[in-house]
Amino acid sequence: MTEPIEAAARVITVSDRCARGEREDASGPLAARLLGELGLRVQPVVVVPDGVDSVREAIRAALASSARLVFTTGGTGIGPRDLTPEATETLLVAQLPGLAEQIRQQGLAATPAAVLSRGLVGITARGPGAALVVNAPGSPGGVRDAVAVLGPVLTHILGQLDGGDH
Repeated sequence: MTEPIEAAARVITVSDRCARGEREDASGPLAARLLGELGLRVQPVVVVPDGVDSVREAIRAALASSARLVFTTGGTGIGPRDLTPEATETLLVAQLPGLAEQIRQQGLAATPAAVLSRGLVGITARGPGAALVVNAPGSPGGVRDAVAVLGPVLTHILGQLDGGDH
């Protein structure tokens, strides 16, 4: 097991059906549990409807609550309301395309549809207190894939943002 990560995290589930109470959120609680197992202090899961404004405001609220990792699940596909990447992109100063691609690659082992995820990974600022934002697919498998890729490098990413040496 990796060394515990001393940072706050927020999980945001993006789903019209979950927000309306028509479907139980399976991916958000799973993400919270897996991130907690990495040693993160996971704030309560937030559920928001699909769309740019709802997602952007939820990410901003997570950042205002001092989350160093904002992990979204859902809204990364190609449907008309799958706009999580568009909402996220406006809040990033730099993307980490290698991590996003690795998450998609991890998912390919289970489903060819993993290549349809448009999820982004990036940072909100450079320097102490900056946060990492990860858009994971809205399925338990997609969440597992994202956390599997993120876990081994998260301490290093946060250390680099805080000015740590390479």
